[in-house]
Amino acid sequence: MGRGRGMSGKIMAGGIVALALIAGIAMYYLQVYYYYEEVDVANEQIVLTSFDGTEEPILADAIEAIDATSSPIRYRACFTTPLSQAQLTETYQIYEAAEPLVAPFWFDCFDAVEIGHALEDGRALAFLGRKNIHHGVDRVVAIDADGRGFVWNQVNEEIRK
Repeated sequence: MGRGRGMSGKIMAGGIVALALIAGIAMYYLQVYYYYEEVDVANEQIVLTSFDGTEEPILADAIEAIDATSSPIRYRACFTTPLSQAQLTETYQIYEAAEPLVAPFWFDCFDAVEIGHALEDGRALAFLGRKNIHHGVDRVVAIDADGRGFVWNQVNEEIRK
């Protein structure tokens, strides 16, 4: 009699483990793949905010971008520009608190760690793309000395308070 109960307990425990595994795989898929979609870059522009507060598109090529409707901070983009950092700093606002956010591994043009090191080392400069693109979220544009550019949405001081 005791033997039957032990076997059903093992089956039940195995079922719980299997359900947990399925739930874990589903959660991983949802976070890394499901919510993100590629942005149609035909109409995509890289915009920077000038010292007078005007938002202006800059010259940008080879734009790749992803976004998700599930969160305002999931936007990421990569591009190249012929504009030099010197030209950009004469016209556009620097973004002091830039902290690149990690992108899904499959969006391989955007490496937040590499971008962060480039910002720290001074090889890249961060500019304000758009202030409050969503409530409490700014669009940040970092441009490396070699003309590679990276864009992400970042929580600003309104939310961090």
